[in-house]
Amino acid sequence: AAPSAAEASGPIGQAIAGAHRSEANVARDGARHPLETLVFFGVEPDMTVVEALPGGGLYYGEILAPVLREEGQYVVADYDVSLPDQPDYRYRAHERIVARFEEAPEVYGEPVFAKLSAPESIDLGAPGSADMVLTFRNTHGWIRNDAAEAVYAAFFEVLAPGGVLGVVQHRAGPKTDPDAFTGYVSEERVIELATSAGFVLEARSEVNANPKDEADYPGGVWTLPPTLRLKDEDREKYLAIGESDRMTLRFRKPS
Repeated sequence: AAPSAAEASGPIGQAIAGAHRSEANVARDGARHPLETLVFFGVEPDMTVVEALPGGGLYYGEILAPVLREEGQYVVADYDVSLPDQPDYRYRAHERIVARFEEAPEVYGEPVFAKLSAPESIDLGAPGSADMVLTFRNTHGWIRNDAAEAVYAAFFEVLAPGGVLGVVQHRAGPKTDPDAFTGYVSEERVIELATSAGFVLEARSEVNANPKDEADYPGGVWTLPPTLRLKDEDREKYLAIGESDRMTLRFRKPS
């Protein structure tokens, strides 16, 4: 169901409309449906919400931190920058996130950081301390690193009984090569990961579906926007397809 007028004008809608958001992130709203997605997951201003690996662009962080600033807590589960010899992008992304929060504490409040360099360093907070964990387009990386089971187990542990795990992930299709690292994961694989960790699948949404995406490109999901890995090669074709087809799944930790 589409968000109501009250939801559109409520805290999430206000944060999405805020002048603090970057132009690059606002440009993605038509493909990422942040209001519909966060309403589907059930985000409320008084929750403690852990976001896994938000990335230096802080697409969802720009929205979640203001929503949770006064009554709740936004927890950034980011790379553990105390670990040496990680890829440079991890340190750079962390610095960008810290700088964004320090620039505008009146907007973002005081988010706290947790550790998610999987599998070497995972510490999302005290067991049972979170109401919700959200992960957007990360699961393929954990699978590749043989860390997905450990990460989903950590999600289960940090959530209070009755807490929600919200997953958005590039969705494999009939043409996807299951043996290649493409960024696409089957819906069955994600459900298996979550239920093996103890979660119950509560609901699915097609709000982030894209039927034009056949999920079988030479550069994987990164062939599509916003990455456009092939640069000018067939650029208009991939722009016309748009961002990837995505599953949107809501799981719950049994009470």
